[in-house]
Amino acid sequence: MPQINLALLFGEESGLPFYYRKLPGHVTDVKTVRQLMQEFHIMGYKKVNVVLDRGFYSKRNVDHLYQNHQKFIIGVKLNLSYVKAHLEEERERLKLWSNFYSQYGTYGICKRIEWAYEQERPYKGDILQETRRAYLLLYYNPEKAARDQADMNEYLTSLHRDLQEGNLREHCRKDYTKYFEVTETPKRGRRIVPREDKMLEAAQNYGYFALLSNEVKAPDEALSLYRSKDIVEKAFGNLKERLNFRRMQVSSETSLNGKLFVEFIALIYLSYVKKRMQDAGLFDSWTMQGLLDELDTIERFEAPGHGRILGEVTQKQADLFRALGVEPPSL
Repeated sequence: MPQINLALLFGEESGLPFYYRKLPGHVTDVKTVRQLMQEFHIMGYKKVNVVLDRGFYSKRNVDHLYQNHQKFIIGVKLNLSYVKAHLEEERERLKLWSNFYSQYGTYGICKRIEWAYEQERPYKGDILQETRRAYLLLYYNPEKAARDQADMNEYLTSLHRDLQEGNLREHCRKDYTKYFEVTETPKRGRRIVPREDKMLEAAQNYGYFALLSNEVKAPDEALSLYRSKDIVEKAFGNLKERLNFRRMQVSSETSLNGKLFVEFIALIYLSYVKKRMQDAGLFDSWTMQGLLDELDTIERFEAPGHGRILGEVTQKQADLFRALGVEPPSL
């Protein structure tokens, strides 16, 4: 089915969306970032640092960020050769108390590395090869290690079940042979033997993750900035689920543009409620849906000859309004 990409920008401190733009689905990530940087410049934002998840990572993308003098933090996979080499060097030292950041429950260290920068120069017909300064930030989180273990156990169990039932999933075919050896003989029948060496190899990286930056070298600062992108990811979830925007359901470009605008305005309201709930500590006892449902019971209606009538507002509802920074409704 036809689909679109949506660029969505949030204020870091306000927690509110302030810009959106519809993007064609075939535009590459690098071109999107470059175009957004030009638009930032027009809006008066001269120096913008970008935070990108692992889906944006490729050597070409990072080279383009360097070429455009763009400051960045980007997630990187642990199976990259240079990440793997530095992680093996620092695996034990990483878990020392001196590298522990209690506010995140995470250990972290920074390694300065040299990025092998390449730039095609069509006007010269060659490729410029230089090194650029970069910071590789390595982390270990014990809670993440436990989650990774549980997720892997569940995944391996599903692979083993597929092999037993003979119901193989196409996207898992490599993992079937990676983690299990299947033999079949007339006498012993079919045997499924786990490849424990591969499972141990995977287990070595439970709880570890890595970031790459060309500016931020403090592990706690880099982690804080990287996690701040969660606000945008959750906003896309709100758009798709809470605001029912998983399917466009429009018949024309004009209708799509109008619906995007209405969804954006609705997202501002939803994001404001979420930010106020966080600031007031309301998520300790309320979900957003629960709070909205609680306030949704307040009614206002009109009766002929009597004007507007407001339904009862309970003390709990009045307290919620004040916690959100809004005066309780009254006539």
